[in-house]
Amino acid sequence: MPSAGARSSPRRVLVIEDEPDMANLLSLHLTELPAEVQAQVDGLAGLRAAQQHGPWDLIVLDLRLPGLGGIDICRTLRQAGDRVPILMLTARGAELDRVLGLELGADDYMTKPFSVLELGARVRALWRRVDGRAGPQPDDEPAALSCGTLRMNRVQRRVWLRETEVSLTGLEFDLLWCFAREPGRAFSRGELLDRVWGTQHDGYEHTVNTHINRLRNKVGAGFIHTVWGRGYRFEQPDGPT
Repeated sequence: MPSAGARSSPRRVLVIEDEPDMANLLSLHLTELPAEVQAQVDGLAGLRAAQQHGPWDLIVLDLRLPGLGGIDICRTLRQAGDRVPILMLTARGAELDRVLGLELGADDYMTKPFSVLELGARVRALWRRVDGRAGPQPDDEPAALSCGTLRMNRVQRRVWLRETEVSLTGLEFDLLWCFAREPGRAFSRGELLDRVWGTQHDGYEHTVNTHINRLRNKVGAGFIHTVWGRGYRFEQPDGPT
């Protein structure tokens, strides 16, 4: 995907939100980014739009929807291999919804109510990460990495553990690549946010923790270690993972 400055047309955003006032607010401010915005007010119509009227540059997805919930929409899209960035909207205190949405492959979340400045910052951060992933890589960036039983191919964006392929979301791959690129280095959450998410916003720290837990579940806890008072470090396990 080209960088924002090189685009000849606005980004395309799908908003799936059943509260009319919230849908109008989102549409108004996303249009100013600029973006072309389509809004759907129930889950079934939203899923159809996501599947049939794409490609989309972003889906803003409320998790509590009539007809079909946002969790089910997110699961369906990810199971079909759709890697469109998904920004979830959750009610204050809906911790389980946020964790489950992130587990299913959503890229970020915002808790209602939120400021329009934060909305713009979150969306631009998602697009910077996607643009950086699709753009040219540094000359010294390797095409593949290996660490013990773990192998990664950046060009194919594929991962193998003990010769068995591991299914990762785009963000999970970027996070694991960041670690594997510099084994032994301790990264703070802020550094990971800056490198992978493209932002230093404090509200993302829970997102970092959740994605680390997902990676540990998929590739084994032995690769990613907690460094108390600092963050996380990647290294080859002493034994089988």
